Amino acid sequence: MQELHALQARMNNPAVVIPEAMPAILNVLKATRKGGVPESTLELVHLRASQINGCGVCVDGGVKSAKKAGETDERLHAVAAWREAPYFTDAERAALALTEAATRLADTSDPVPDAIWDEAADHYDEKQLAALVLMVGVTNLFNRLNATTRQIAGAGW
Repeated sequence: MQELHALQARMNNPAVVIPEAMPAILNVLKATRKGGVPESTLELVHLRASQINGCGVCVDGGVKSAKKAGETDERLHAVAAWREAPYFTDAERAALALTEAATRLADTSDPVPDAIWDEAADHYDEKQLAALVLMVGVTNLFNRLNATTRQIAGAGW
């Protein structure tokens, strides 16, 4: 049985401890918004990667951010089971499949299969694909910083 840990961070978020880190990360995040992917899709991508990685901070913040961007509770509740839910467009499904593959790199010998990439490329141009891949990458970075140091959802930085 796994030992339960008190809700206390191990340390301050590393991107705050090293002051130059957070602005650089946030600049990459800001750049993803300029790639032509709908804000709602980027929010779903962030939420799904954060769910996979078990990052409470990013799931909590991602839901709040998605709701501010106009996302519905119905869709947010269904993100973890998007394949079985009727609420997502084909383009969103392609983005979510790409997110899962790019987040779970070690789960298969072919980390991002051509079929997943090709489906995403059917819905997004190169700039949009770049925005999606950057969003997945930045989300995974935040997830790893937060999970490793046990940052607390809702506690802020």
